Amino acid sequence: MTEQHKKSSLVALTLAAVGIVYGDIGTSPLYTLKTIFDPEHGLTLTEGNLLGIISLIFWGLTTIVSLKYVSLVLRADNRGEGGIMALMALALNSVSKTAPRWHYPLMLLGVFGATMFYGDSVITPAISVLSAIEGLEVAAPGLEQYIVPLTIIVLVTLYAVQRHGTAGIGRWFGPVMVIWFAALSVMGLVNIVQAPQILWALNPWHALRFMFENRIIAFVALGAVVLAFTGAEALYADMGHFGKRPIRFAWFLIVFPSLALNYLGQGALLLTHPEAISNPFFQQLGAWSVYPLVVLSTLATVIASQATISGTFSMTKQAIALGLLPRMRVVHTSEREIGQIYIPAVNWLQLAVVLLAVIGFGSSEKLAGAYGIAVTATMLATTFLTFFVIRYRWNLPLWLCFAATGFFIVIDLLLFSASTLKLFHGGWFPLLLAIILFTVMLTWKRGRELVFQNLQKHAIPLEDFLSSLFVAPPTRVYGTAIFLRGESDGVPHALLHNLSHNKVLHERVVFFTVHVVEEPYVPEAEQVKVTDLGHQCYQLNVHYGFKDEPDIPRALALCDCLGLPFEMMETSFFIARQTVISTPGAGMATWREHLFVTMSRNARGAADYYQIPTNRVIELGTQVEI
Repeated sequence: MTEQHKKSSLVALTLAAVGIVYGDIGTSPLYTLKTIFDPEHGLTLTEGNLLGIISLIFWGLTTIVSLKYVSLVLRADNRGEGGIMALMALALNSVSKTAPRWHYPLMLLGVFGATMFYGDSVITPAISVLSAIEGLEVAAPGLEQYIVPLTIIVLVTLYAVQRHGTAGIGRWFGPVMVIWFAALSVMGLVNIVQAPQILWALNPWHALRFMFENRIIAFVALGAVVLAFTGAEALYADMGHFGKRPIRFAWFLIVFPSLALNYLGQGALLLTHPEAISNPFFQQLGAWSVYPLVVLSTLATVIASQATISGTFSMTKQAIALGLLPRMRVVHTSEREIGQIYIPAVNWLQLAVVLLAVIGFGSSEKLAGAYGIAVTATMLATTFLTFFVIRYRWNLPLWLCFAATGFFIVIDLLLFSASTLKLFHGGWFPLLLAIILFTVMLTWKRGRELVFQNLQKHAIPLEDFLSSLFVAPPTRVYGTAIFLRGESDGVPHALLHNLSHNKVLHERVVFFTVHVVEEPYVPEAEQVKVTDLGHQCYQLNVHYGFKDEPDIPRALALCDCLGLPFEMMETSFFIARQTVISTPGAGMATWREHLFVTMSRNARGAADYYQIPTNRVIELGTQVEI
């Protein structure tokens, strides 16, 4: 690739990153200052308090986003992939040999962080679109009654078009968000010129003085200040799509300067016009600008919401691959982009919860309390997991690991503690979602372990079975039979049923096992391994990463170069469909067993999930007690 092509590719990726990665944090100026100075928090709007708050926001963006995420956490990539699921897999991989005692606690921490991210992804569309449309009441207070209905219309439309994918409109995300950040900068500069004394807020002393002088009220205010940092997790989660350099360039060249200027500008506006605190964002340029800003901010918040929806689909797919959720229908919406997926069940469930949040809370100020706890919990989980990566994977000295992450853990704990004060003012909402999802994920994981243990108890070792089978071999019939087999199962139940009922064995028998590794991708050259078991029987092991697309026909095509060619029209796939039965006694609590049974019955079939041609599949039933 020529230097010119590299530069143009970097520019294109940076532009795309501005559109996808920074939509959430980029729309925070819509509601942050308005929420911080909400009368409920008890923080009065004085010059000293305002300088302190703006200073906290500026230095929070510098330390949490610039230093923690952009400089440190982006280095902790899992083969180029980011996000809390990828980080959890990397941390688990790092401690598996040197500190195995940490494996289960880290898995729990990663799952909890992921469930809080789901809470974040529900609140982001609700609070963002609500705050954009709330601009209407600045222009015409009589329109207040239409805010929630208009928000619902925008959100239902957004979720309804998900099945078509974003390949078509996605190319406009970058340019629209560049216009948005340019507008933030211009509005900020206009107001800073009117009250340049706001620039004193760049001195961190104002943030420290605010904290020491106000103490309890300042601590409460921190729970709202965190709204300025929402979306920081997204820049790490989207690393696999854009790479580190475009994300860093987008932050330091466009996003950070624009956010800093706008927060300073809103602060300058409030110094000269304290009455603007009712909605400082929409009053930065005067009455003439409100309607254009409502249109632009609605577009920006829809883009921000789209990014979190896509992130939810991606995380769900990873959770399925890691055995934390049952298989679901995954639709690919782009032929060129493998990451462009749509999961119908997740889409409509998320819309239902988002609408509940909009109708139940009714305003962005009330939703803000729910937002902080989801964001800070995910941040805290990310920092803890990062410690284990730099300690056990990078093998850095213990003192350096504590120094690198300890500072951020203190900040995260402070912000999380402040957010928990909002537990009864909306914070319960993402926490309740997280508890439900946490229970579902751990129940599915534990249920699969119980099924595996039951199958292991009754498993017949494959090698011993084949040895005895070919002492007096059954009749062999033309064609190839492929039996799906668990990672350490014995003889597949489908093979036993076939021999029992049909009394025949295919001329060539392949035992097919899928292994999901704790890495995002496995190169094609390393995906397939074949072992000859004798008598035209083979063990075929296929290794996928948790972001790979399971595709059995493609895996079989890779076997050609290993001397095991397949003709699809002469191949039959035998799959045992397990019917799980809850039994009293050992295992899980009865209600959890019933939950697992329900999920198991509604899970997507293996043939469908692995993209096996339906006309080549033979399913045989088997019962498993847990």
